[in-house]
Amino acid sequence: MGTTVFERRRPPASVIEHSLAGSEHRVFWLDDLGAEAGRSRPALTGEHVAQLVVVGGGYTGLWTAVLAKRRNPDAHVVLVEAKSVGWAASGRNGGFCEASLTHGRENGTSRWPEEMPTLERLGYENLDAIEAAEAELGMDFEFERNGALGVAVEPHQVDWIEEEVAEAAARGDDGVRFLDQDQVRAEVDSPTYLAGVWDTRGSAILHPAKLAAELARVAEELGVEIFEQSRVRRIETPGSTGAVTVVTDGGRVIAQRAVLATNVFPSLLKRNRLMTVPVYDYVLMTEPLTAEQQASIGWANRQGLGDLANQFHYYRPTRDGRILFGGYDAVYHYGRRILERYEDRAESYERLASHFFTTFPQLEGLRFSHRWGGVIDTSTRFAAFYGTARDNRVAYAAGFTGLGVAAARFAGEVVLDLLEQRDNERTRLRMVRERPLPFPPEPIAAMGINATRWSLDRADHTRGRRNMLLKTLDALGLGFDS
Repeated sequence: MGTTVFERRRPPASVIEHSLAGSEHRVFWLDDLGAEAGRSRPALTGEHVAQLVVVGGGYTGLWTAVLAKRRNPDAHVVLVEAKSVGWAASGRNGGFCEASLTHGRENGTSRWPEEMPTLERLGYENLDAIEAAEAELGMDFEFERNGALGVAVEPHQVDWIEEEVAEAAARGDDGVRFLDQDQVRAEVDSPTYLAGVWDTRGSAILHPAKLAAELARVAEELGVEIFEQSRVRRIETPGSTGAVTVVTDGGRVIAQRAVLATNVFPSLLKRNRLMTVPVYDYVLMTEPLTAEQQASIGWANRQGLGDLANQFHYYRPTRDGRILFGGYDAVYHYGRRILERYEDRAESYERLASHFFTTFPQLEGLRFSHRWGGVIDTSTRFAAFYGTARDNRVAYAAGFTGLGVAAARFAGEVVLDLLEQRDNERTRLRMVRERPLPFPPEPIAAMGINATRWSLDRADHTRGRRNMLLKTLDALGLGFDS
């Protein structure tokens, strides 16, 4: 079995140790919010009555609340969050905002080929709407639509890029550009890059915690009531009333309809308990680069960037001159456990630091200021699924599999459409109407996920060749991805 570039060009241990020595186990984005991060909202107490109650204060819940008020300004909307707005995936992701609603074109084409023209158009319209929201709603979440740069770091990945660009040209997409080795290194200079593909229109970067904070601010200005530190224990739908009751330790909300936007956390609906698994992902943030360090790598066009391995890295610049570098490890813990101690994993940070300086050896000596982990809700189809329950009184969306920054807004539109029983192109989509296959219970889930992770790593060491397990999962439409 071969080696990867990150094994062949591993930096000295002293470089890794120095880079991590002063890092804090904190989420940079939340720290960067400043006073807004310390803002607290009341916990739910007593009984409240609303037309719509939203459970979950991440992107999906916040967009749902905002869109509900924009559809019906007179509606009384209540949002209930277990901790604080944007504290989980919505406040700690990489800030990549993608047009794709299907976790990439290849995944979408393999599952809903007849719908891809519609799904791609809706994805671009959704990304356009997020971009327009800064001006329309008076928001600032540092949105930069600079496109996405995919880089080949192994020879077989160059072939993949050439195929992708040829397919884009065949369908008339002139926003996808091939970059040879010299061209890609002129964009971002790394000795590991062999070629690149630049999707100039379909991706943006933003400040994830600011997006959550701004959505919450706009929601409240529109009249949404937001309660924090209010974990929902159960949801009740007594048949005689036609209402939905959301119950916390301190109070309850009685509403006509409810939206569940709890992402990776255990669903309040039994039918969805096996539909996702929690996968831990890890990130490093550098200190600000000096002018000389910045000049050594270029990156004037500030694209979001990722390599093409199965175990891939994603990275991007920040507005204040840092580099976020994450990915590669995707760790599942037996029993679908979600624990705070899983967020600090030394071996993952050391591996990321090693890979960072393999990618940018000219930055040796740079330190990381922050390190953190977070949990991703992975579904077997890699993309979000949607549905209703309890006689159409409850709608839900989950399973974004790491690409939910933009797709969460689309999900907000979908769940409101479903509750309103609208017949439109969103609700007619097979992608919306169909449910993915569930993950199996333990111990089969852990055995299957770990075998799949091993197989993906092996493929990266064998020129991308997929073994029988991966080929079988591909054929069944199953997967495991970060």
